[in-house]
Amino acid sequence: MTKNQSVLKWIDEMKALVTPDNVVWIDGSEAQIEELRKEACSTGEMIKLNQDKLPNCYLHRTAVNDVARVEGRTYICSRKEEDAGPTNHWMDPQKAYEMLYGIAKGSYKGRTMYVIPYSMGPVGSPFSKIGVELTDSIYVVLNMEIMTRVGNAVWEALGDSTEWVKGLHCKCNIEEENRYICHFPEDDTIISVNSGYGGNVLLGKKCFALRIASYLGKNQGWMAEHMLILGVQYPDGDIKYVAAAFPSACGKTNLAMLIPPEVYQKKGYKVWTVGDDIAWMHIGEDGRLWAINPENGFFGVAPGTNAKSNPNALATTKEGTIFTNVAHNLDDNTVWWEGLDKNPPENAMDWTGEPWNGKTSDKKGAHPNSRFTAPAKNCPCISDEFDKGTGVPISAIIFGGRRAQTTPLVYQSRDWNNGVFVGSIMASETTAAATGAVGVVRRDPMAMLPFCGYHMGDYFKHWIEMGQKLGDKAPKIFNVNWFRLDEEGHFIWPGFGDNLRVVEWILNRCAGKVDATETAIGYVPKAEDINLEGLDFSIDTLKSILEVNNEQWMKEADGIEEFYKKFGDKLPQELKDQLAGLKDRLSK
Repeated sequence: MTKNQSVLKWIDEMKALVTPDNVVWIDGSEAQIEELRKEACSTGEMIKLNQDKLPNCYLHRTAVNDVARVEGRTYICSRKEEDAGPTNHWMDPQKAYEMLYGIAKGSYKGRTMYVIPYSMGPVGSPFSKIGVELTDSIYVVLNMEIMTRVGNAVWEALGDSTEWVKGLHCKCNIEEENRYICHFPEDDTIISVNSGYGGNVLLGKKCFALRIASYLGKNQGWMAEHMLILGVQYPDGDIKYVAAAFPSACGKTNLAMLIPPEVYQKKGYKVWTVGDDIAWMHIGEDGRLWAINPENGFFGVAPGTNAKSNPNALATTKEGTIFTNVAHNLDDNTVWWEGLDKNPPENAMDWTGEPWNGKTSDKKGAHPNSRFTAPAKNCPCISDEFDKGTGVPISAIIFGGRRAQTTPLVYQSRDWNNGVFVGSIMASETTAAATGAVGVVRRDPMAMLPFCGYHMGDYFKHWIEMGQKLGDKAPKIFNVNWFRLDEEGHFIWPGFGDNLRVVEWILNRCAGKVDATETAIGYVPKAEDINLEGLDFSIDTLKSILEVNNEQWMKEADGIEEFYKKFGDKLPQELKDQLAGLKDRLSK
């Protein structure tokens, strides 16, 4: 327990509000966690899986109305509406507290309140931040224990400081119409009611690590970003680090846990995972940008994860993992999901707990957003730097999206501000698979659209200010697009492990080892500078996906102009200038 008066006072207030029958302080010990696992299994909240095949692994099912993050029910409750900006839902804080406390009142009656002290980042690191989550869900406790650093050491690190983030989670009755996930950035507070799904209730994840932390970063001069962090180790042992942001379904986890192509492995290249989802980046004493992963685990999407697409992610789930909303194979008490293999179980329960035969059923066994919560230390390629808390120096920042045409395989921004522009216009396309038609362009600046805790115009301004502070020590900024399609609608670039060939070019550019060709949008590689050794891929095909089509980019510029209107007079002048510069270069 703690003697911190600000913590004790708040917990007393919340106890009086939600009236639990019992209070349990989570100490982080294996004995206590094991007791909670047993209790969750006895009530049916969790199912213990085959301990020979999946040691210490469990299955959980959420309510069928509660299977994903609910962006329409996620609010930024800043005192001024304009501070939340046009990309967030806003609610007046006083109104929000009144409503949420009304819903939460008495909701722990007959239940236990669990007090979870947790650190985002290694305990005691100068880059880490502390939170306290109150919950009436054992599932939340066990997931937070995997995803964050939990236990008494957190109280010691906090001492009597008042700088910590409050988090109240109440399952209530899991009612959709009364489900709210509210963030109070000026109060360091998060309240989540009527959900049991991880993305809405593991308050350290997107709620703290991005929405609250992005606001803290703006005020304190650092950055909380929706980015993976990976290290490329060269044959001589030198390791260079990159951070990369992609919208969902663009291969972020696959890149974070990339396995080098055989030709690279034989030479001695290795890739190390520091993080798969979130990067907190600070300017170090040496003036460079340093990043830590504030999380302690992976909250990954199960469907499509397999031994070919991401063997490291699959290996990570083999022990100490909680699976949510996947199919339950009753024959050997293991789990299955679509895309795991081509041999679905016949005697199984689907994600809703109904009998399911994977050979004959036309329903899916696992929910498309089914998840695994797995300890990062399980990952075969986890970096030695992961737990150190000192961070890693970032050489390059990579943005990316899913574009059938328009965007080349890779290009480098002209400078930092141009890189901010490149990040701000990030987009993916929806494709109508049946017709191969290219659908709607959805912009997702820096992959932060649902996660920025304040006005996105101010967020762009913060990026520009960080660049001014970094000066010539700023990482170089690049954009990649693994998803160019041919006329038949097939992907042209092989992707997966071969993406290392592009990352190698990016790092060579950072080190000044290769030249590039200037285009209207930035610098593209000379095709011969991307290593195709051991790959059945012609240099002419490579040239075709490095081309910049000015006509397509003129249309793109129109789309950017339309998108920028959203931000009104909060759009930084620097980005207006970047758009004007792009149009000017395209017209020439």
